[in-house]
Amino acid sequence: MLQRLADQFETSSSAYAAANDIERDADWFLLKLQEEMGELTQAWNRLTGRGRAKGRSPEEMERDLADETADILGHVLLFARRHEVDLAAAIERKWKFKPSAH
Repeated sequence: MLQRLADQFETSSSAYAAANDIERDADWFLLKLQEEMGELTQAWNRLTGRGRAKGRSPEEMERDLADETADILGHVLLFARRHEVDLAAAIERKWKFKPSAH
């Protein structure tokens, strides 16, 4: 399941990179993950009143939080895929369960 999802993110990410002339070298995957974490933090701060709403409605801020969370998931999977990290094995080892194929 994780590998299939990572492959789907890779297809989307590589198309985006090609369309925007972005070089996705080894460092890019970590730097992009860090950038997205900042955006998730910003969305959380707005939603919880710790940052300027910038005219965003509560519903828009909730959507922003969901979107940025999706970005984090995608970039974690892209990072792991690029660096050949076996996430399923790591989850089983660290979280004590086997990821489901469902």
